[in-house]
Amino acid sequence: METKTYELNGHPFFVRHWGDPAKPVLLMLHGFPEYGGAWSDLAPYLTDHFYCVAPDQRGFGQSWAPDDVSRYATSELVSDMAALIGQLGGKVTVLGHDWGAAVAYGLAMFQPDLVERLIILNGVHPVPFQRAMATGGAQTEASQYILYLREAGSEERLAADNFAKMVSLFSAKMNLSWLSGSRLEDYRTEWARPGRLKTMIHWYRASPLKVAKPGQPITDLPDFPVERLQVRCPHLLIWGEEDTALLPVSTERLEDFAPDLTRVTMAGVDHWLCHQKPAEVAQHILNWTHP
Repeated sequence: METKTYELNGHPFFVRHWGDPAKPVLLMLHGFPEYGGAWSDLAPYLTDHFYCVAPDQRGFGQSWAPDDVSRYATSELVSDMAALIGQLGGKVTVLGHDWGAAVAYGLAMFQPDLVERLIILNGVHPVPFQRAMATGGAQTEASQYILYLREAGSEERLAADNFAKMVSLFSAKMNLSWLSGSRLEDYRTEWARPGRLKTMIHWYRASPLKVAKPGQPITDLPDFPVERLQVRCPHLLIWGEEDTALLPVSTERLEDFAPDLTRVTMAGVDHWLCHQKPAEVAQHILNWTHP
């Protein structure tokens, strides 16, 4: 693994690389509360076929982290990664997990000339996810933590007692056995960078997605422009079926927005599938990209 700092739209971004730069690029986009190093489990299984590139996204790790919530609009996050792809040259395959999926979908929808293929690991397209969170049902209940994170000062509560509440939130009803020892210390180091936990959470604060209250559906959702929000490239969705934060309902009718969609479901893993079974996740990716 090697590292490099890129200047993207005038700001510094810290990026990790695995493999041979001559191979096709796989852009790996982490979610919350991770950072580019989170791909260190999965990337080594893919370097025979890809040059794996994993940035710390805006507000995370060692990359640029403006304090203003408005600087975390999805359009700006997508612009960061479009600039990175521009420096890498040519179309890339984009892999996104959790919040990284939001940026990956944004690239595929709004910068289709940059994306050859789209791979999502337990992440959601904004429209099916918004519809699911608006029902007042199971996904609404599972998403209540978003309202907690959006509260002023949530970063201070999560950081208390050496990030005890952060680890608790991270592992809510899921298997966190992979995050221990020196790896947990690495994560704490990233979370403890000055101001970083606040700017990480700004992704939630800047999002326009609405979270209903359980049993109280939101009934005034806008009409979503299906044509504008299309993923036209080949799309693979790998889903850990024991995820308790993102439920299968959050991907219902995804085919309306991604007509060239392949779904793979993995048993025995949850939201953190890329840490729990990286070799199996990699094999699913390679079976699809190199049949």
